Amino acid sequence: MVLLGIVSYKIFPARLGGQKGIADFYQYLSKESEIILVTSSDNEIKSEAEYKIYNFLFNHWKGFLNFIYIPKLISIIRRYKVDAVLIEHSYFGWIGILLRLFTGKPYVIHSHNIESHRFKVAGRKWWRWYVRYEIFVHQQADLNFFKCEEDRDWAREQWNIKSEKCIVVPYGTNIQKAPDADEKRMCREKILKAHSIEPNETIFLFNGSLNYAPNIESVYIITQYLIPVLKQTDFKYRIIICGDFLSEQLATEIKKVPEIIFTGYVTDINLYFKAADAFLNPSVLATGIKTKLVEALANDLTVISTIGGARGIDEKIVKEKMILVENNDCKGFSSEMMKIRLQKHFTTPDSFYESFYWVNIVAGAKKSLIKLTQIE
Repeated sequence: MVLLGIVSYKIFPARLGGQKGIADFYQYLSKESEIILVTSSDNEIKSEAEYKIYNFLFNHWKGFLNFIYIPKLISIIRRYKVDAVLIEHSYFGWIGILLRLFTGKPYVIHSHNIESHRFKVAGRKWWRWYVRYEIFVHQQADLNFFKCEEDRDWAREQWNIKSEKCIVVPYGTNIQKAPDADEKRMCREKILKAHSIEPNETIFLFNGSLNYAPNIESVYIITQYLIPVLKQTDFKYRIIICGDFLSEQLATEIKKVPEIIFTGYVTDINLYFKAADAFLNPSVLATGIKTKLVEALANDLTVISTIGGARGIDEKIVKEKMILVENNDCKGFSSEMMKIRLQKHFTTPDSFYESFYWVNIVAGAKKSLIKLTQIE
């Protein structure tokens, strides 16, 4: 089976969760099928890529200009005898429609969020226009991959897309099992030394791109609501925040809190996941699935989250590794933070890795694509 993937923005080098999600998806899918990837020209492509990559598209902000590349895309489809076209996000859904019209090849939208909802959360005034377009291109698609059951159900119920055209393909991990105790202990020692943290202090972690509305909200909740509650006690703790694109306003808020350690972007976030006592997810602004929750759980880090922020992670799969708090209950959230080191340690269960290991995810996606293209 030969698949053409079309990516509308920069994913190489893969630094952020969404970028890693697309890059890893195609890396693992390329072990099962032949992949040709066409990306926006702002990507930095390495010569040793595991599959063929063409790097010439305008990114999604100038996406309409890609009309001039339709003949080139048709040529690629015919040259490699492509069986199906995968569109990352709905932005270039219209390209899938045109390519199907001229070549007869089915197209799939690999959705990572309900984009119009994300734009609404971000305060983009034109989100109402986008929702009409988003519904149209998803309805026209031969198949739709969604990141979580909540998004899939939304598409079926609100957009009237048939159930057989909606498949859940979650964000994954390449970690197959929880790290052992010695590995976690060594990681913790490194972080204690690197940031001058006392052994008796509880370490909390938050990471993410700090120009993204749910992450911005999380930092404000931590600084303005959770920490004031904790200050009323003798609880000893440090909160490590990792991420880039920090605004001056957010930096000012963080500097007010001596208990916060801001690292900026870190190249080895898994080191921090393995060292911390719990990951904090206090936001209620939820779109798609929080990639950081998958990464935390894969590294055997307990998650404390609002109910709204934990969409896409089934409680039955992660069991005691995810502690859920009612939305906007900052006192309840702070209480769970203070109890974290007193509770029994639970290891991330095998059921999580069965559901979120990339090999298993790609196997499910391939099965759907084979059924779509009728190719073994």
